[in-house]
Amino acid sequence: MRFLTRPLLAAASTAVCGCLALSACGTNPPQAEGAADASGKSGKVAAMAEDKALHALLPKKNRASGRLVSVNNGSFPPYEIAGSDGHSLTGAAADLAVSLGQVLGVKVDHVTADGLPSALTGIAAGRYDLALGPIGDFKDRQRSNDFVDWVREFVVFAVPKGNPHHITSLAATCGQRIAVMAGGSAEGVIKKQSATCRKDGKKAVTVQSYKDQPGSILAVRSGRADAFFSSRAPLTYFVSQAKGELELAGTDQANGFEDLYQGAVVGKNSPLRDVLHKALKKLMDNGTYTKIMKKWGLSANTLDKPGINLGGES
Repeated sequence: MRFLTRPLLAAASTAVCGCLALSACGTNPPQAEGAADASGKSGKVAAMAEDKALHALLPKKNRASGRLVSVNNGSFPPYEIAGSDGHSLTGAAADLAVSLGQVLGVKVDHVTADGLPSALTGIAAGRYDLALGPIGDFKDRQRSNDFVDWVREFVVFAVPKGNPHHITSLAATCGQRIAVMAGGSAEGVIKKQSATCRKDGKKAVTVQSYKDQPGSILAVRSGRADAFFSSRAPLTYFVSQAKGELELAGTDQANGFEDLYQGAVVGKNSPLRDVLHKALKKLMDNGTYTKIMKKWGLSANTLDKPGINLGGES
């Protein structure tokens, strides 16, 4: 499966408002190292020594400023979890950013963009240094950006408890209302499926595109959508937070995807690509990456080594 682009009627409403506020501001200040997220997981990671050789490979502007600016979508748990204060960021990617920053001898600042398309455009235009992501790696995205992949994902559905609309696979979505992330690869797959439904004489899929994951999951919880089609890791998180109101569906199906790789994104041919690749490999080799992924329940999504532009056609 190739994909990649993210709590609770009242709680989700709060999260969505927080996300929208972040998008409007355009930035969120760096997370305080050691901060804890709502589940009580500590954001603190083991301190890493700076690798002088890797630091020397960073672009001159980043060595001079001592910073890398990483753009995110504000909410893609358990990789990126926006704090209720509208500023802090926790999750696996936030922890990984701390370790990467220490190895590279710079501070990684987190900035929130208004949706995935804006984030990718901003990286290609040089407004941001990178998106640590993970973001879905596909050939069409590789035309303007390079990917350093550090995750393998799967795409499934979050549905109301009991799966009342019997959504068991992509083929079962004809005539259903399916929420997706705007600009993500799941959006393209579900739109293609809708065309297939019409071609087969069935009702089209009603595709509902949202800017963020909390908005999408809220649509399902409030009954405005029949399912949310997205990456399994964040959907597992949302289901666990839904107090028995949601469940996963279509978990043993390809659902329109082949092998799905996700990773960090940099500008095309940016020198950051190879630096990140080397730094991530170091964190994988010394066990830091494995510990972070295990901490956030992501062991099934790990890679043995990072890769560059592993993704294929979306």
